[in-house]
Amino acid sequence: MFRLPISVPRSTCRAISAATVVAAVAMGAAACSGGATAQDTAVGTGSSFVAGSYSTTVFKPGARPAAPQVTGTMLSGARFDLAADRGAVVVLNFWGSWCTPCREEAPSLGQLARHFSGTDIRFVGIDIRDDAAGAAAFMRTFRISYPSVNDPNDAIALDFNGTVPPAGIPTTLVIDRSGRIAARIVGPASYDGLRTLIAQVSAEQAHRPAPGRARAPGSASWAGCGGGGGS
Repeated sequence: MFRLPISVPRSTCRAISAATVVAAVAMGAAACSGGATAQDTAVGTGSSFVAGSYSTTVFKPGARPAAPQVTGTMLSGARFDLAADRGAVVVLNFWGSWCTPCREEAPSLGQLARHFSGTDIRFVGIDIRDDAAGAAAFMRTFRISYPSVNDPNDAIALDFNGTVPPAGIPTTLVIDRSGRIAARIVGPASYDGLRTLIAQVSAEQAHRPAPGRARAPGSASWAGCGGGGGS
């Protein structure tokens, strides 16, 4: 798993030379392979489950940090604004096509996105330090149909530094309908573990209307998470 330099200010991060970024990605790809995976969840405990260097943390209602304001450009060229999805449960997955565990979790993420299709569960990927061709190839290979936001300089990852930062790649956040972070998985997400988290968070507020935004029953939602390019 590649660990992000989350403590580095954004201005400093953007000043890193292209050569340094390439070297970091190369080392990250090598470091990504192997290790234990976060296959289980600590649902309802408000604690962390740790397996090797990976972990799952669940935040109880009333003690959840607010997600930051996040905007960006999707790989498709469309604009993304996390605030526009207030009232939906958002699964936000940080990934890169150069990261081996991202490939490991991609089939599960794609299956989960299809499983929750037609609900108000939205999947969105944050593509870290990647290129469009590699990302597109990865998404074709693993049948990833949800949108991903391009984050070549870790800008979006750094936006979470003051709340619940993505400690490495891949990292998956589950954000509740109030825009607060309900859970974080550091490392590859399993199908059963992530599905359980999503179902729990969805059930908590299932009957609460989306503020300022109506969704027709059965309307299709965006789906998206991990994935990467270059496969």
